[in-house]
Amino acid sequence: MNTEQVPIRTRIARLGIGGGLGIIAAGAALGVGELIAAFTGAATAPALAVGSAMVNLAPHAVKDFAVREFGTNDKLVLVSGVLAGLVALAAIAGILALRRLWLGVAIVVAFGVVGMLTAATGPATTAVSVLPSLGAAVTGAFALVLLVRIRRREPVSVAATGFSRRQLLIAGGSVALFAAATAVGGQYLQSALDSVTASRNRIRLPRPASPAPALPAGHQFQIDGLTPYFTPNNDFYRVDTALALPQVPAEQWSLTVHGMVRNPVRMSYQDILGMPLVERDITLSCVSNDVSGPYVSTARWLGVPLSTVLNKGGVRSGATQLLSTSTDGMTIGSPTEIVLDGRDALLAIAMNGEPLPIEHGFPARLLVPGLFGYASATKWVTDLELTTFAAQPYWVQRGYDRTGAVKTGSRIDLPRPFAQVKAGPVTVAGVAYDQHHGISAVQVRVDGGPWQEAELTTQVSLDTWRQWRLTWLATAGSHQIEVRAADRRGNLQPQARTPVFPSGATGWELVVVTVTT
Repeated sequence: MNTEQVPIRTRIARLGIGGGLGIIAAGAALGVGELIAAFTGAATAPALAVGSAMVNLAPHAVKDFAVREFGTNDKLVLVSGVLAGLVALAAIAGILALRRLWLGVAIVVAFGVVGMLTAATGPATTAVSVLPSLGAAVTGAFALVLLVRIRRREPVSVAATGFSRRQLLIAGGSVALFAAATAVGGQYLQSALDSVTASRNRIRLPRPASPAPALPAGHQFQIDGLTPYFTPNNDFYRVDTALALPQVPAEQWSLTVHGMVRNPVRMSYQDILGMPLVERDITLSCVSNDVSGPYVSTARWLGVPLSTVLNKGGVRSGATQLLSTSTDGMTIGSPTEIVLDGRDALLAIAMNGEPLPIEHGFPARLLVPGLFGYASATKWVTDLELTTFAAQPYWVQRGYDRTGAVKTGSRIDLPRPFAQVKAGPVTVAGVAYDQHHGISAVQVRVDGGPWQEAELTTQVSLDTWRQWRLTWLATAGSHQIEVRAADRRGNLQPQARTPVFPSGATGWELVVVTVTT
C-alpha cells in the first residue's frame, strides 16, 4: 500500500464519520422537536418555524417565483430546502466537533436558538411555542457530545480497524433509531390529537335561507379537457403562506368585530350557523396568476353576508378598510366601500356542499367578489377590525396594491400549448372571468389574423367565469392562437403584458400548436 494515501483516506474517513454523526444528531433533534410539536402545534416544529420566518422575510419577487415555478408545491420545496440546509449544517457541525467539540455543539445550539426566536416572534405565538426548538437544541447537543466522545475512544487508523467500530455503530444506530421513532411518533400524535377533522365531521350544515339561483341551461359546455364550471374541492387552487395548516375546532372558534364600530361583538360558530345563510356561486382568483395562470377556481359557497356580520357591530363613518386577521396571524385588507356596496361578500363556512376543507379555511373564511384573494379571501379568519388605510396588511407592507381589484382574464384550455392536432375542424376552448363585472365577449385569432367571436356559455352571475369555444378550420403547419375577453362594460382585456407585482398581470394568452395532415 502507498503510505502517502493513508493520511488522505484517514482525512476522508474523518469527514465522512464526522458528517454522519452530525446528521444523526440533527435527526434526533428534529425528531424530538416533532414530538413536542404534537402538543404545542405543528407550526412550532423547528423546520416549520424557520421556514415560516423565511416566507415572511422573502421579497415579493421570490414569492412570485416560487408560486410561478412550483405552484401548490411551493411549501414542500421550501421545507425541503430548509431540511437540506439543516443536513449540510449538521454535517459541518459534526466534522468540526471531532476537532473542537464545543464548536460543533455551538452550531447545533445556534440552530435551536434560531428556531426558538422564529417561533417566539411568529404572529400566532404562545408561551409554549419555543419548546420544540428548545427540546431539539438540547437533544441535538447531547446526541452530538455522546457520539463524538464515543468516536474519540476509537482507534484513529482506518487501516487498523477496517471500519469495525462496534461501539460507535451501536450508539449511532441507536440514536438514528431514536430519531426515526420520535419523528414518526410526533407525526402520529399530531394526527391522533387532531380534533379539527373530528370537529368538521360533526358539522351538519343548515339549509340556506337564500339558495343559489338554479343554473341556467347552457351554463357549461361538455368538452373533454375544458375546465368545468364548478371546481371540485380537491382541485381548488391553494396559495397561502401557511406551512402548517391552522388547526381550530369549530367549537373553539370565534370571530371578533371591533375597531371603528359602535358595539364590538364576538360570535361563535354556532352563532353563525343560527344566522340566515346564503348560497352563492363565486369565482376566486389569485394575484399570483401570470397571464392564463391556473390559480382561479369556482365553487358554490355557503355563508353569512359580510354586511350582516359587520352591521352587528355598527360600522362608523370613516372606516375605509376592513382589516381581517387569520388564526395564524395573516392580515388582509379590503376596502370597506367595496365590502358593503351590496355585492355577495361572504363570511363563508362551506364550499360545494360540505364544510370548508381545512386547507381552504375551516372553520370560516372571507370572500369578496371583484377582489383578488390577497385583498379579500382571508382563510381561518378570527378577527375583523374596521379601520383606515393607515393600517398596513401583510401584502401591502410588501408593496402590493392596497385595493386588489381583479383584472379581466382569459385562458386557452384546448388545444394545449405545443399540442399536435389533425388538420380540419379543431375545437379551441377555455374560460374567461372578471368577477363582479362579468364577461360580455371572448375573441380568438390565429396567426395574427382577424378576431373571431367565440361562443359563450350562459352567464350564471357576474361573479363567475364563463366557458367559451370556437371551431377553427386548421391547416397543416405551425400556428399561433391568441385569446382576449371583454367585460360587461365593453372594456377589452389589455394586450400589454405586465408582471404580477404589484397589482396583477395583464396580457393576452398565446399558444403555439402544430397541425398535421
